[in-house]
Amino acid sequence: MRSRNRKFGSGVTLVELSIAMLISAILVSTVGILLVGGNRAWLQTYNSANRKIKQDAYAITVAFGSMGRKANRLDYYLYTVSGGTFTKALPQTNNPEEIVSGEAVEFRFWDVELDQTDSHQLMDVTKTATAYALFYLDGGKLKVDYGPYPPGAVPAGSGARNTTGVRTVVLAENVSTDPSPDAAGAFSHTTINKVGQGSVRINIILTDPDDGETIKVMTSTLMRNIWPR
Repeated sequence: MRSRNRKFGSGVTLVELSIAMLISAILVSTVGILLVGGNRAWLQTYNSANRKIKQDAYAITVAFGSMGRKANRLDYYLYTVSGGTFTKALPQTNNPEEIVSGEAVEFRFWDVELDQTDSHQLMDVTKTATAYALFYLDGGKLKVDYGPYPPGAVPAGSGARNTTGVRTVVLAENVSTDPSPDAAGAFSHTTINKVGQGSVRINIILTDPDDGETIKVMTSTLMRNIWPR
């Protein structure tokens, strides 16, 4: 019998091909897992940063702070609210310094240009404000009313809030106040000799109805405008 020499061309065996495919599959799976995990982590971070209660907390902080800074320090009021009746919150003791709190605060400010009838555009000294913003809690909602002054938010400082010519904005829902006995209330300020010092604080809690997560909003605004001097 004659033996024949057999030559094989360059190539890979079936075993080598199987190993290469297995390694490739592992690499593809690993990369896929990393991509899915990274995408899931990004979505969680995005959703956490942009969930509604966080957007509401930011909106409250901006609205409350900016309105307070433009308000007249000599013409603002805190109110207690009972059955739709707003009553000015006043110091309850004879202490020289006292923290006074309430469920609403009225900022009064100027929303018009200086007196155009005067050649020097001086401000009318008889006007302490031309508009107001009333922040208040209403059935688990934090609202703000924007209206003209006069008459202001509450007639003569006590009664039902004005609704004529008023624009109402809901800043947040599912709002509550701090239940601890040491909490000062939704809105508070410090009085010295029964006079407010122009720094108003807000202290509320926002709750996500979907998972019960809460955010505590605590900030203050300092009124720097004083008129008349």
